[in-house]
Amino acid sequence: MVYIGTSGWSYPHWFNTFYPDNLAKNKAFQYYQEHFETVELNVTFYRLVHKKTFEGWNKNTSDNFVFAIKASRYITHNKRLIDPDKPLNRLFDNLSVLGEKAGPVLWQLPSNFHKDLNRLEVFLKALPKNYRHAFEFRHPSWFSDDTYKLLRNINAALVFADSPRWPLEHEITADFLYIRFHGGKELYGSNYSGKELGAWAKKIKKWSAKYSIYSYFNNDYNAYAPKNALYLKELLK
Repeated sequence: MVYIGTSGWSYPHWFNTFYPDNLAKNKAFQYYQEHFETVELNVTFYRLVHKKTFEGWNKNTSDNFVFAIKASRYITHNKRLIDPDKPLNRLFDNLSVLGEKAGPVLWQLPSNFHKDLNRLEVFLKALPKNYRHAFEFRHPSWFSDDTYKLLRNINAALVFADSPRWPLEHEITADFLYIRFHGGKELYGSNYSGKELGAWAKKIKKWSAKYSIYSYFNNDYNAYAPKNALYLKELLK
């Protein structure tokens, strides 16, 4: 199964580009669902989202809709994976109401966070086993066999992050893949060409024979994200 969507859906500058200009803002997510069966929750990175909000998202989506959840920066950036038990319990208790609609949890580490295998190993052991986990490392030191071994031990995916700034390695460490499109030439601001997306489509078709794939476009400028996501969906039909 290949899931394709965007990182977030609530962007004012998507109106009159992706969203019709006369669409009520509170209808944006409903419109989004007419085109996509998944979304990467971005708001969960910036603030604590309460259980009632997750319940609302669950109630207002179809049975086959999937939410990827970007984990709190409090855990990844402030705590830097140290003493995670309490914030992890809070996060997973709140999102548990998504039920089967809960997809992978994305752990995006800051670019100044150098490899620390001991810290990563302790953190991985603290993660609940009944969720899929994907790790987006942004410092080059993490991209090594010893990191990949730790991820494989708990079936966690190394995120394939396409961007002009951070490393990209196609190392498969889990029974699923997680791809983030940040913009090929300009971070968050470039429109992927048909050639670029065609190359990705070939890879995804090959990988999808063996793995579930979750892919999200984060190039929100000018509503490139939904535009590129829709085009990639067409290429994979």
